Amino acid sequence: MKRLYFVVPDKGSCQNLVAELRDAGIPNRHLHVVASLTVPLDDLPKAGLTQRTDIVHGFERGLALGGTAGLLGGMLVLAFPPAGVVAGGEALVAAVTAGGAGVGALALSLISKDSHNKDLAAFEDDIAHGRILLMVDVPKDELKHWKQLILAHHPEAEIGVAALPQT
Repeated sequence: MKRLYFVVPDKGSCQNLVAELRDAGIPNRHLHVVASLTVPLDDLPKAGLTQRTDIVHGFERGLALGGTAGLLGGMLVLAFPPAGVVAGGEALVAAVTAGGAGVGALALSLISKDSHNKDLAAFEDDIAHGRILLMVDVPKDELKHWKQLILAHHPEAEIGVAALPQT
């Protein structure tokens, strides 16, 4: 999947564009709208936590960092077992690795939920000036089709593209 980013000048343009995309077959769960607090979105599909923040990226980094730390910790316990403790070998390493990955993923997810999505940084000025950002998730092989369709009906839209994390 790819995410298309459209900056539209006002709420009316965004409502028209969203209606056209829905009619063309884009499901609501693939439409995400971001605007400043002064712009009421009413019935527009508001962007959720995963679109507005870096929580997914934080989860992935926490999983990798926590898993690595757990693996190293487990290997250290095997190499230098505490006095009087018989280490459980591979099971111990696997358990400590999994525990580290879980703790890391949880910790960095909680930290990242409060940081803005880095992909939205380019649009902060537009949003601050009352324009609306519409994000549309489309299959990678249909990217060109959707860009052409939208620009044919809404030449005022400014388009950007980003890859979505694999799920």
